[in-house]
Amino acid sequence: MLHVRYGKASRGSAPKRRSVATVFDWSVEVLEQYVQEIRPRYGRDEHPALFLTERGGRVTGWELSHRFAACREAAGLPSELSAHALRHSYVTHLIEDGWDELFVRMQVGHRYASTTALYTGVSGDFKNDAMRRALRRQLGGELAWGPGA
Repeated sequence: MLHVRYGKASRGSAPKRRSVATVFDWSVEVLEQYVQEIRPRYGRDEHPALFLTERGGRVTGWELSHRFAACREAAGLPSELSAHALRHSYVTHLIEDGWDELFVRMQVGHRYASTTALYTGVSGDFKNDAMRRALRRQLGGELAWGPGA
């Protein structure tokens, strides 16, 4: 679990504290590598924040967006992509990987399922597979139409 002290706030309220499960098998390894190899280079062992700026302060949302934009441009990716798009991708990947919708909502700190639905942009293949599974449950057996039937 990763304990988030200053999570995204609801409009007009203070940032939310919450715990986020490291659900992808590579998550823990990446965080361990950062903590062991990168974080010590800041020389601010006493600072409570996990992610720091080059000057040793807490990374802000503006700084994340600015750095993301620089990396996006260097990679030649479209300017429509933003750091916030990573949040949308995270929600979509969790849904497509079969995580429970309530779990996903709690992971990203949404109060309402409708908010999480706005963040979800599943692929056409995912939608087709979901429809195929639903029809199989309703009709039973194999379907005789469509790709992969």
